[in-house]
This record gives sequence, C-alpha cells and structure tokens, in this order.
Amino acid sequence: MINLLMTWATGGAEGIPIPYSPRMDDGLTIVLLCCFFLSAYVLSRSRRFLLQLVKDFLLHRERTSIFATSTAGDMRYLLLLILQTCVLVGVCIFNYCNDIQPELVHHVPPFMLLVIYIGVGMLYLFLKWIVYSVLGWIFFDESVTALWLESYSTLLYYLVFALFPFALFIVYFDLSLQLTVIIGLILAFFTKILMLYKWLKLFCNNLHGSFLLILYFCALEIMPCFMLYQGMMQLNDYLIIKF
Repeated sequence: MINLLMTWATGGAEGIPIPYSPRMDDGLTIVLLCCFFLSAYVLSRSRRFLLQLVKDFLLHRERTSIFATSTAGDMRYLLLLILQTCVLVGVCIFNYCNDIQPELVHHVPPFMLLVIYIGVGMLYLFLKWIVYSVLGWIFFDESVTALWLESYSTLLYYLVFALFPFALFIVYFDLSLQLTVIIGLILAFFTKILMLYKWLKLFCNNLHGSFLLILYFCALEIMPCFMLYQGMMQLNDYLIIKF
C-alpha cells in the first residue's frame, strides 16, 4: 500500500490520451476564421458584381460573357471565392474522413491531411474546367462555351456561402455521420440541379437533344463524383500504409 502511494505521489498513473477532434484543432479554427473574413471582405467590395452574376445565371439571355467586362479587382475577388470553395471542400472531406477513419490522424498530421484534401479539391475543379473548355471548343462555339464557364464559375462562387455554415456545423456541432452525409448529398443535389438547368438553357433545343444532354450530364457530373470518392478512399489507405 505504501509503495502504491509513493508511486502515485512521485509519478502518478499514466493518463488516457484524448482522441483527436477537429473542433479542438486550432489550425482548423484559424482556417475557418480566414474564410469568414475573406468572404466578408469580398462581399463588401464586390457585392454588385456578384448579384449581377446571379441574375445572369437565373435569367438566361443572349449576351457576351460578363468576364469580358469585369475589372481586374472583380476577378481577384472571384479567385478568392474559388480558393475558399476549395478550402471548404477540403475541410468537409477532412471531417468526413476523420469520422470514418479516425486512425488516419495517428499516421498523418491533421494539418497535412487538410492541405492534401484542399489540393485534391483544387485539382478536381481544375480538371473539370479543362474538360469543359475542351468539349466546348470541340462541340460548341466560343460564346456559348464562355457563357457556360461563367455559369459554372458562378456556382463555385456562391457555393462558398453554402459550404461555410455546413463546415461550421459538421466541425463544431458534432453532427452524426449519417446526418452529415444527408446534408452533404442535399447540397450536392441542388448544385447539380442548377447545373443541369443551365445546361438545358444553353445547349438544348429539342426533346431529343434533352435526352442526350442528360446522358452527357451524368457522364460529366455524376460519374466524376463517384470517382472522386473512390480516389479519396484509396488515397487514405495509401497514406495509412505509407506513414
């Protein structure tokens, strides 16, 4: 008994380490704060231009691309929003992967994982932009392709304002994995519906064309999402083995 008391007084018993939680990660908190301040800054500086983009997206009319008349300042703000979209996508992927594979953070530092997922998001969006540009150059005229790329960019800009509260909820409110997946799927569903709406407005002239367009839409929008998911799972397995 005396030996046990002496051991407790001198060294104490070894405690149980607290498992990693994104809500306790200071680096992740700083990233989200930066996203908030950047979004507020862009809204204060380029609100009129962003509203014009929404009107042009919803009210389809023949015109030149708004990119041709935008200022250099507007383009800088829009690039900031695209960057934030990639960052917030990375945060959401990071939180999801931490839920389904909590052992991952024991092999790879959390901040490195976040940077990797942000890079994956940037690569995904960049490749889609390239595919859209090439297909538009082959099958459509330059003006229609420019209008579609503008519409696609508009969705990315405003996706920031949907992803930010979603990221806050999944990180700090400890949502269940099932609820997180449901909300994420609903968000993705509405995004794809808006994209399909714009596809039909820009590229479709008849019912037969609508059927073919929906097939192309599934090939270019739905299948890449499954490929991205499978790629992320394989990437996680590789990181666990490598590190």
